[in-house]
Amino acid sequence: MFDSPRRWNPGRMGKTALTVIDMINTYDHPDAEQLIPSAESVVPVVSGLLERAREQDVPVIYVNDNFGEWRSHHGELLDKALAGPYAHLVEPLRPDDSSLFVVKARHSIFFETPLGYLLNQQGIDRLVLCGQVTEQCVLYSALDAHIRHLDVIVPRDAVAHIHADLADAALRMMERNMGARVCAGDELWT
Repeated sequence: MFDSPRRWNPGRMGKTALTVIDMINTYDHPDAEQLIPSAESVVPVVSGLLERAREQDVPVIYVNDNFGEWRSHHGELLDKALAGPYAHLVEPLRPDDSSLFVVKARHSIFFETPLGYLLNQQGIDRLVLCGQVTEQCVLYSALDAHIRHLDVIVPRDAVAHIHADLADAALRMMERNMGARVCAGDELWT
């Protein structure tokens, strides 16, 4: 018999972080053509979440693919994305001086990264996951957060997808199987 998923507990004491997944992007990959329209729709929502999080001193953590650039750091990833043809998708989401940045190589924000240690050091036990791609990196990150006993919130209008049907299924899985709170971005920090 499976254990029922731990449900999101808004009354639980703890600290929340806004986690921006893979939005520092050149969109130079095979699925980019399918992803870009969805990314364009979520950028304003993610930008609003960033603004509200910063106003309320909610930690912001960017966790971004390194795109196989093992000698690069977050500044170089940002510069390359801002120099590309899709800078308009990156500029509104630019990390500020208080933002934290973790570089990842695979789908999950936790896989082979120091994120777990960082969250522990900061006393963070609730993650708001936004970014891309809903049916890949966001889904796998939600699962890894869940197995680490972290509360997960996913604003459905702040996650971009390649395949809408798979994204819908992923959101249902996060809510049902992982106890994530799936909501609209404007329901956070109001």
